[in-house]
Amino acid sequence: MVKNSFISVISQEEKEQNRGSVEFQIARFTNKIQRLTSHLELHRKDYSSQRGLRKILGKRQRLLSYLAKKNRVRYKELINRLDIRESKTP
Repeated sequence: MVKNSFISVISQEEKEQNRGSVEFQIARFTNKIQRLTSHLELHRKDYSSQRGLRKILGKRQRLLSYLAKKNRVRYKELINRLDIRESKTP
Protein backbone atom coordinates (compact mmCIF):
# COMPACT_ATOMS: atom_id res chain seq x y z
CA MET A 1 0.00 0.00 0.00
CA VAL A 2 1.28 3.46 -0.89
CA LYS A 3 0.39 5.03 2.46
CA ASN A 4 2.33 2.47 4.52
CA SER A 5 5.42 2.73 2.34
CA PHE A 6 5.21 6.53 2.51
CA ILE A 7 4.97 6.40 6.31
CA SER A 8 7.96 4.06 6.52
CA VAL A 9 10.07 6.41 4.36
CA ILE A 10 9.23 9.37 6.57
CA SER A 11 9.74 7.29 9.72
CA GLN A 12 13.17 6.12 8.64
CA GLU A 13 14.32 9.71 8.31
CA GLU A 14 13.04 10.58 11.76
CA LYS A 15 13.91 8.29 14.66
CA GLU A 16 10.57 8.57 16.41
CA GLN A 17 7.26 8.04 14.66
CA ASN A 18 5.51 11.28 15.39
CA ARG A 19 2.65 11.12 12.91
CA GLY A 20 1.02 14.20 14.38
CA SER A 21 4.01 16.44 13.79
CA VAL A 22 3.71 19.38 11.44
CA GLU A 23 6.44 18.01 9.20
CA PHE A 24 4.70 14.66 8.79
CA GLN A 25 1.35 16.30 8.05
CA ILE A 26 2.91 18.54 5.40
CA ALA A 27 4.66 15.54 3.83
CA ARG A 28 1.40 13.59 3.81
CA PHE A 29 -0.47 16.50 2.20
CA THR A 30 2.31 16.83 -0.40
CA ASN A 31 1.88 13.16 -1.29
CA LYS A 32 -1.89 13.62 -1.65
CA ILE A 33 -1.37 16.73 -3.78
CA GLN A 34 0.93 14.85 -6.15
CA ARG A 35 -1.56 11.99 -6.50
CA LEU A 36 -4.51 14.33 -7.09
CA THR A 37 -2.54 16.37 -9.62
CA SER A 38 -1.73 13.29 -11.66
CA HIS A 39 -5.39 12.23 -11.44
CA LEU A 40 -6.59 15.62 -12.64
CA GLU A 41 -4.26 15.52 -15.65
CA LEU A 42 -6.33 12.59 -16.92
CA HIS A 43 -9.74 13.73 -15.65
CA ARG A 44 -9.86 17.48 -16.21
CA LYS A 45 -13.57 17.85 -15.45
CA ASP A 46 -13.51 16.08 -12.09
CA TYR A 47 -14.62 19.15 -10.17
CA SER A 48 -15.00 17.43 -6.80
CA SER A 49 -11.36 16.33 -6.94
CA GLN A 50 -10.39 19.88 -7.92
CA ARG A 51 -12.19 21.17 -4.85
CA GLY A 52 -10.48 18.59 -2.66
CA LEU A 53 -7.11 19.57 -4.09
CA ARG A 54 -7.74 23.24 -3.32
CA LYS A 55 -8.72 22.37 0.26
CA ILE A 56 -5.57 20.28 0.77
CA LEU A 57 -3.43 23.05 -0.73
CA GLY A 58 -4.94 25.52 1.74
CA LYS A 59 -4.33 23.23 4.69
CA ARG A 60 -0.72 22.66 3.65
CA GLN A 61 -0.20 26.40 3.18
CA ARG A 62 -1.51 27.12 6.68
CA LEU A 63 0.76 24.47 8.18
CA LEU A 64 3.76 25.81 6.26
CA SER A 65 3.13 29.35 7.45
CA TYR A 66 2.76 28.08 11.03
CA LEU A 67 6.04 26.20 10.79
CA ALA A 68 7.79 29.20 9.22
CA LYS A 69 6.75 31.38 12.15
CA LYS A 70 7.56 28.77 14.78
CA ASN A 71 10.92 27.45 13.57
CA ARG A 72 12.51 28.84 10.41
CA VAL A 73 15.30 26.24 10.29
CA ARG A 74 12.89 23.26 10.32
CA TYR A 75 10.78 25.03 7.68
CA LYS A 76 13.72 25.49 5.32
CA GLU A 77 14.89 21.90 5.81
CA LEU A 78 11.40 20.60 5.06
CA ILE A 79 10.84 22.60 1.88
CA ASN A 80 14.27 21.55 0.63
CA ARG A 81 13.60 17.88 1.42
CA LEU A 82 10.14 17.87 -0.18
CA ASP A 83 11.19 20.21 -3.01
CA ILE A 84 8.07 22.35 -2.58
CA ARG A 85 9.24 25.88 -3.25
CA GLU A 86 11.17 27.25 -6.16
CA SER A 87 14.76 27.96 -5.18
CA LYS A 88 15.91 31.50 -5.78
CA THR A 89 19.08 31.47 -7.83
CA PRO A 90 20.88 34.74 -8.48
